[in-house]
Amino acid sequence: MRVADSVTAELAAPARPRVVVIGSGFGGLFAARAMRRMPVDVTVLAKTSHHLFQPLLYQVATGILSPGEIAPTTREVLARQRNAEVLLGEVVDIDLAARTVTASTRGEEHVHGYDHLIVAAGAAQSWFGHDEFAVHAPGMKSIDDALELRGRIYGAFELAELAAVEGRTDEVPGLMTFVVVGAGPTGVEMAGQLVELSKRTLARDFRHIDPTDARVILLDASPHVLGAFAEGLQERSRRALQRLGIDVRLDARVIDVDATGLVVQETDGRHTRIEAATKVWAAGVQASSLAAVLARQVGVDVDRSGRIPVQPDLTLPGRPEVHVVGDMASLDHLPGVAQVAIQGARHSVAQIRHSMAGEATGAPFHYHDKGSMATISRFSAIAQIGPLRLTGFVAWVMWLAVHLFYIIGFKSRVTTLLDWAVGFIGRGRSERTVTEQQIFARLALEQAGPHFVREVSSGQWEGPTESPAAPEQPASAAPEQPATAAPEPPRAAQA
Repeated sequence: MRVADSVTAELAAPARPRVVVIGSGFGGLFAARAMRRMPVDVTVLAKTSHHLFQPLLYQVATGILSPGEIAPTTREVLARQRNAEVLLGEVVDIDLAARTVTASTRGEEHVHGYDHLIVAAGAAQSWFGHDEFAVHAPGMKSIDDALELRGRIYGAFELAELAAVEGRTDEVPGLMTFVVVGAGPTGVEMAGQLVELSKRTLARDFRHIDPTDARVILLDASPHVLGAFAEGLQERSRRALQRLGIDVRLDARVIDVDATGLVVQETDGRHTRIEAATKVWAAGVQASSLAAVLARQVGVDVDRSGRIPVQPDLTLPGRPEVHVVGDMASLDHLPGVAQVAIQGARHSVAQIRHSMAGEATGAPFHYHDKGSMATISRFSAIAQIGPLRLTGFVAWVMWLAVHLFYIIGFKSRVTTLLDWAVGFIGRGRSERTVTEQQIFARLALEQAGPHFVREVSSGQWEGPTESPAAPEQPASAAPEQPATAAPEPPRAAQA
């Protein structure tokens, strides 16, 4: 064939379908990987450059694991997938009519066209309409959250030691009281690790306080611990937590949070105040705001958790080219767990493949429940797999194996296993370094506002022209006293 003919043929060849995937969580990443052999061009858009293994965030917060072990870069994971590209940007708009996605990166907007769209933007922490609680009770949904909590947790012991040295002994109990709000898997696992931290890791490290005197309180507005599990496992878990010394308070609704404590409403209407510098919020989730953006365009309403109702095949009404998977989708009361996102992503990719081949699409999505599990403490866990109920050491070993399997990357698995050996067999923690920046950075950026990020990114920010007085800090952010939608779903056995 002559060169001219070759060029003409290439120009006449139809363009490969463009598939945009929003989100680098389980749904987004597994969708992208499922298309590695398909004749499509895949663009993964996400506001972070990493894939986060969220079920192990509490271990980053308590110093067992480093962020890199549970958050490999998305670009590295997809490096060998030639038909995939990874772009950093927070999606701010989706135009279904024009088939475009608008993403913002450091204040600059970019528009991407698509032929097929997979929306897997996940969910964020919910404070049930009281977002102001986040200042004093951070959530557990991001690496930033985990590092902030790590600083607050370890910092609380440091401040308690300092208070004891200076004779301010009345401040020590509040500094050494840790409250976890939410008795789902994340809350239970965090409470258990706080006990392990105080009674094993830090037990011999201080001279003027006894870390084993630390109090850990687990609160939940519901009457059960791990409410999504079988009743027998709920009761066993509650007793196991109490044997560890955790103060489990159920039917207790948090109605106010401040720098030094929180107020709880009991079932009889009484209000009880708990003095605690460090609070961890693990009580609920809210779907990405993109669900509402899509809902308005297809004429449906989001549910109380912000999720958008989808068709049985996970597409939107009248939009077979748009698939919504994971925590954003509302279908048949499916839980917001990783396996729902993974299986939903694979189902959506299969439908795209059928569409490209001219085959029938619209097959309904059927979720295969692989079970749920949660750790209580070192060597103790519960697992619910179909009719099978496991507790204790056997369930804990199964939990280790499952979570290790779903961590992406051989290097991550090896280092994670070594850190687990240090933390679970010995007394140490591999990641105990904390900084003030970890504690205060989120509040500082929020106070600076989005214009600050845009100015710095564009090179327009010239710094302060004078030395202003230090801005007033939120009470929980003061260096002398750092404080540290829907209920959380069960943790899927396959992570």
